[in-house]
Amino acid sequence: MSLLEETIAGIGPINHEAVAAVEARLGQLLPRSGELGVMRSLLLQYVGITGETQPEFPQKCTVICCADHGVSAMGVSAYPPETTLQMTENYLISRGGTANALANFSGADLFVMDVGIAADTSEVPGLINRKIAFGTRNSALGPAMTREQAVKSIEIGIEFAAECVEKGYRCFLPGEMGIGNTTASAAICAVLCGISPEEATGRGTNISDERLKKKVEVVKQILERNNPDSRDGLDVLSKVGGFELGCITGIILGAAAHRAPVILDGFNTGAAALIAYALAPSCHPYLMASHLGAERAHGVMLHKLGLVPYMELGFRLGEGTGSSIAVNFLDAVLGLYRHLEESSEKELPLDEIEEQFMPEEIPVVTDKTFDFYLNTMPHVSKSAMEDCRNRIDHLAKPLGSLGRLEQIAEQLAAISGEERPDLDIDSYILCFTPDLGEEEEKRADHIPTGQLFATEALSLQAETGIAMGYVKEGRPPTAAFDFGRVMAEDISFTTPILGISVITPKDSPSIGKRLEEALLTEKGGLRYPPEEFLMHVPKNLKCMVGAILGALIAAAHNSSLIVLDDAATEIIARYGEQLCPDIRPYILHVQPVLLQMGITMDGGIISSLGMRLVTASLHMLND
Repeated sequence: MSLLEETIAGIGPINHEAVAAVEARLGQLLPRSGELGVMRSLLLQYVGITGETQPEFPQKCTVICCADHGVSAMGVSAYPPETTLQMTENYLISRGGTANALANFSGADLFVMDVGIAADTSEVPGLINRKIAFGTRNSALGPAMTREQAVKSIEIGIEFAAECVEKGYRCFLPGEMGIGNTTASAAICAVLCGISPEEATGRGTNISDERLKKKVEVVKQILERNNPDSRDGLDVLSKVGGFELGCITGIILGAAAHRAPVILDGFNTGAAALIAYALAPSCHPYLMASHLGAERAHGVMLHKLGLVPYMELGFRLGEGTGSSIAVNFLDAVLGLYRHLEESSEKELPLDEIEEQFMPEEIPVVTDKTFDFYLNTMPHVSKSAMEDCRNRIDHLAKPLGSLGRLEQIAEQLAAISGEERPDLDIDSYILCFTPDLGEEEEKRADHIPTGQLFATEALSLQAETGIAMGYVKEGRPPTAAFDFGRVMAEDISFTTPILGISVITPKDSPSIGKRLEEALLTEKGGLRYPPEEFLMHVPKNLKCMVGAILGALIAAAHNSSLIVLDDAATEIIARYGEQLCPDIRPYILHVQPVLLQMGITMDGGIISSLGMRLVTASLHMLND
């Protein structure tokens, strides 16, 4: 039996007993755990993979597999073939690649492997040399490699996965570098997903319309010339694939055989996963999808694999960048579960949280108060944003390849007035919740079981502080506006990043759900003109809405980046942007714009994850 056959035979099912045990325990610790959405599923998947009922943070490795493609001679890429070698050297000599920066962000060790670069790489320091050949053959003229080479590329990945597991690595973040590889991946996708070359082929390195037409024709030629058998993964890989895609296929199979998760990156690692799945459907439970990339067929590919992406950032880079961000979500939910366990016998940490109550006296708030903020809202720095844009263009190639991560960095630069905002920026999460009495026992009793510990856990992960504002309904909404304004103004005066959230009381309907029903259309649009929406807010939520509006406007006025949290703050911010368009540049919409995780729990959960995206963008700029 070959190594490939032994590995496939060694892939077992997930540990359902461990999943059931952790699922039951999580339900005790956090009765509303279903509101964690994909975060909950991520925890249970990891537990099923490892069999650990007290799951540990895994040691992570990013593995960039590098190889050239003969099909690049057909002019399918905007970059020449020698770029593969140049980027490989960049990872290991100058260490200036985005892959390096985001591996640092994720806490992963970075390995770079040559399985088919069309150049002598013997002098590249730190490069793992497993070269099969100097690039594949031109698949537009015939098979890209022999069947034996396809098996070898996979077994190289299997062996490397085993070596990593032996060294203690328990989570794999595969990436790739190879000019022309999106052409190979498009051909694989067309065959294994049963779609046309037009549907499977995207812009890769953001090529022009004219080059895209040529690329589609080349993919057609590849498929017509080779006629790969969709029932045989090795036939597909050997005829239309690449050495680095085979190596990633092997890493997937090897990791699964050793009960380690693999977090896929973009389109190319997805193509490798299609090959792995064709060879061994049993590898499926070990796969996670980091994000939905910009390639047009990536969504089709993930659907075929039965995977739901965690993010939609518009990436078109590869190199393990998306998976390096997504693995932070795994760390976050593992930390959350551990913190809930450790805190199960503790009192709520109210004494560790900055708390404020609406004052008894009603402040005088007039139209002049609103006019002051609306008329003196500072303008963001367009020059700092442009300088930041130029810096990113110098750091990341192809241009715009990091999509919304680049936009976050530009937004923060524009707000701060600095081309390269510092990596260590203070942040805070401000949570508003109904005031049910100043006695600590009453306050503790009305917060849902485990909620505050969950908030605390993720705020620790994001290295952010927490403040709680207790809103008294029945007061004039203008008083609540002033309360939210003062709280946010005090915090944002020294804190450049502020998350804003609500906490729904125990046994109460979700604040976000109630506002959705009252203020949004069935399709999620704003139901009312902005100047009318306040009169349609449910009576016992008017002060809550007023407080959040006050916080939004004050934080923007103090030039803080506002990281939105739950559905309630998202809805209020959308109306707020209509009322006061000048606050729009200061607001970061997290879910569903950036995250696709179906989280409905409030209390700063989404804000904390959004702050991790902000930190990732700062690593991109600074590392």
